[in-house]
Formats: sequence, structure tokens, C-alpha cells
Amino acid sequence: MSMMFKIIIMLEKLVQKNSSKLLLVVLDGIGGLPVKDGKTELELAHTPNLDSLAKESALGLHIPVDYGITPGSGPGHLGIFGYDPLEYQIGRGILEALGLGIEVKDTDIAIRGNYATVEYVDGKPIVKDRRAGRIATEENRRITQRVKENIKEIDGVEVIIEPGMEHRFALVLRFPHPLPEGSDQIKDTDPQKEGKEPLKPIAMNANAQRVAEVVEKFVDKVGELLKDEPKANYVLLRGFSQKPKMKSFEERFGLKACAIAVYPMYRGLASLVGMDVINFEGSSIEDEIEALRSLWNNYDFFFLHIKKTDSYGEDGNWEGKVKVIEEFDKNLPKILELKPSVLVITGDHSTPSVLKGHSWHPVPVLLKSDYVLGGTSQRFTERECLKGELGIFPAKKLINLMLAHSLRLAKYGA
Repeated sequence: MSMMFKIIIMLEKLVQKNSSKLLLVVLDGIGGLPVKDGKTELELAHTPNLDSLAKESALGLHIPVDYGITPGSGPGHLGIFGYDPLEYQIGRGILEALGLGIEVKDTDIAIRGNYATVEYVDGKPIVKDRRAGRIATEENRRITQRVKENIKEIDGVEVIIEPGMEHRFALVLRFPHPLPEGSDQIKDTDPQKEGKEPLKPIAMNANAQRVAEVVEKFVDKVGELLKDEPKANYVLLRGFSQKPKMKSFEERFGLKACAIAVYPMYRGLASLVGMDVINFEGSSIEDEIEALRSLWNNYDFFFLHIKKTDSYGEDGNWEGKVKVIEEFDKNLPKILELKPSVLVITGDHSTPSVLKGHSWHPVPVLLKSDYVLGGTSQRFTERECLKGELGIFPAKKLINLMLAHSLRLAKYGA
């Protein structure tokens, strides 16, 4: 038995129930680097409520995967949910499917897709636009409905497809029987550049051969069906993935959990670990907090995800990232009114505007409970978090700290 497995079993045995409420707020990509006057986005933001909270909280920084490793959103969230991202490598197709409300079974292959624009040269499709001009989401829905009505099964395999945002969609191929491990090892069909022919879905092992054959037939059928569409006349597929075998969040940590998130990716991640994914009206920070307040009596653990901090970071728009931080700060009192037993504010990774993408830098963490030292830091910023009592720790240990500060972990040993 590996040391990691022993630690997981030990933690599960220590978990005990009580009436505490735990809230994890993820400001996606919150960490940054200096962008103006030697200050990061967090340092530039006017955040009186976060600053006040920081003074009485435990602060620190977490490392999402390992030192120097830049995480994707999947590994970043799995870590703060308490799952080792090196042990659980989740395919993007699964996340897209779950996020769009498709149940994924052991018999399924989930795939992330783009509608694309191709032109035919000597009868061969050549990619002109990998994203079909980023068609409107409403147009995506119309085209996806057309595919649904015309391609329901291929060689006894059920075809399930749902529209995402703009040009994106999720595809699930449901086979009659559970698939052996490795059936998702298929090369993407997206050539990653315009002016090239779409790639074939090549199986990388024997278990994936049957799946690859069905995928190729699906692509051909869609290409024929959508030939008359002016923009979205083809599909490019990537992120082939099977449902991973993992214990649910409640099984591991004894917490009935829900997720409040707008974007499919993050709703999918929460669903993957067994959290209830909440549908609510609107998409603003205020709307998410209102959903949180309405559900407060129904769950033990709440995951609240805010996306735009990451989006602006990836755009290199530090001013936009600062504004989202300030918007969250203005709404923070509504969260504090709920009086969570443990409140954590952090990110899944850092997204410095100067890098226009995810980075390997440690992520700021604020933990508020009745059982912290506090008084070490003046603000919720990268530099102030370095002064905090939590130090720098692996993201997968964050759930341990939340459980301990809510008195949900019994003593270990005599």
C-alpha cells in the first residue's frame, strides 16, 4: 500500500460529522505578478473588506501541482478539492460533458468539440477557421439540434451531443457495454492550424480501435450533414476521455457539497467529484452569491467559482482583473453575513496578466475560522500571504485544513 493511499485512508477514518458550514470561494487565476508600480493586481485593487478579513484570518499560499509546474484548470481544481492531481488526470472531454449536464457512464467516451469552417479542395476538407468564426451560441444550438435529429446512433453506439458556448460542444458516445481502460487513447482531429486537413482519429492502442472507427464515421456523417452551412460545416474533436474511477467528495470527507459556477468546465469538475451542481438565474457575482444564500441551509460544503479574474488575466488586461477583484470585495459582506464556520478564499492557479496565461506561481490563500492565529498580515495579497501562518503548502492539503478548522477531524492516535 502506497504512503499516499495510507494517508487518504487515515483522513477518511478521522472525519466526523457536525453542523459546521464550509465555504470555498475560488477567484479563478487570482495570483499575479507586478504589472504597475511594482504591484500585482491584488495589490493594486482597493479591497477594504478583504483587507479587514485578512487581518483576522490565517493566510498562506498553495502550490497546485508541484514546484514549477503550471496547472490547467482541471488539476488546479482537483487539488483544492482534496484530490491529488498527479493521481487523477481528467480528460477535457469529461469536463465539458459534465458541465453541460450530460451524465457520463462507464460505457461512455466523452469528447470536446469545435464547430469549424472547411473548404473542399479536390474533395478533401481544408480548415479555414478552427472556430467557425466563433459563431453565436444561439447558432450553435440550432446546428447542434440538427445533428441531434439526424445522427442518433452509429453501429449500435448512441450519440449524445450538447451545445456549449459559441463554437464549442460536447459529444458523448455511449457504447452497449463498459469499455476497457485505454479506450480513450485517440489522437485529436484538430490540426491546430488553419490551411491544413483535419487529422484522422487514430487509435493509440488496441482497446481504442473500435472507438476510433465510430468517431471517424461520426465526423464523416456530420461533414456531409452540414455541408450547406456557411460557417459551421465541420467538426474538430479533442480531449477524448473516459470516466475516471474515484470516490465522491462526500464519501471521502463526509460533506454534502454543492457547486455554484457559471462556466461548464467548473460545473463539470464539481459534478465529477459528486457535488450537486446548482442551476440559478443570471451569471454575475451578485447572482452567484444570491444562489449561495438561498441554499445555505441545505448543504455542509459550498464551492463558489468566479471566472473573470482568470479571463482578464489571460487577456493581459490587468485593469479588468483589478475591477473584478474590487467587485468581489464589494460583495464580500453578503457572504460574511452567512457566518460560515470556515471560509476559504483562494484560486485554482495563478494567472498573471503579464504572462497572459496560467503560471506556476503559488496561489494566495485566506482561511477564516474561530481557530486561527491571525494578526500576521494586513491585506490579502501575494506578499502579505507570505507572512501568514499557513506558509506554502500543497493544494491537496487545503481540504485537511478546512476540515480541521471546522472541528470535523478527530484526534489521530492515543
